[in-house]
Amino acid sequence: MTIAKDMMVNDGIRARELRLIGQDGEQLGVKTKAEALQIAESANLDLVLVAPGAKPPVARIMDYGKFRFEQQKKEREARKKQKVINVKEVRLSPTIDVNDFNTKLRNARKFLEKGDKVKASIRFKGRAITHKEIGQKVLDRLAEETADIATVEQKAKMDGRSMFLTLAPKNDK
Repeated sequence: MTIAKDMMVNDGIRARELRLIGQDGEQLGVKTKAEALQIAESANLDLVLVAPGAKPPVARIMDYGKFRFEQQKKEREARKKQKVINVKEVRLSPTIDVNDFNTKLRNARKFLEKGDKVKASIRFKGRAITHKEIGQKVLDRLAEETADIATVEQKAKMDGRSMFLTLAPKNDK
């Protein structure tokens, strides 16, 4: 029977001969499958194939249920430690006023301090697209103002009628 992640257990092992490792990690040598199963059953444990690609394949005597539980526990711990990074967007305009810019800047700083990435975007309307340099200056100013807590992950670039800049929080490690 094959259980989880292609691990062969007990009668599911097809190899005739196995290099056997005991429950304490000691080498028991090369044994036939029948002998190995008998040793495992006498200890009330399972025979688990740990290295099927080896010549001969390596099997270990262990409590498979406990082993699987430990593996799942490790995976859960690893998932807990992962940090989800969100991308927050701050929308600006090329003709943004000083106080409006400061509000957007404050929001961007708040997002960065929380550990989120910030995507600053400027949408050009009408004929404003002919003056891309104005939008570029606004984004450069935002990057400059947040330089102490953020790094520019992606420089300002045009995409259709919009210009984008991505900021990532600095790692203080």
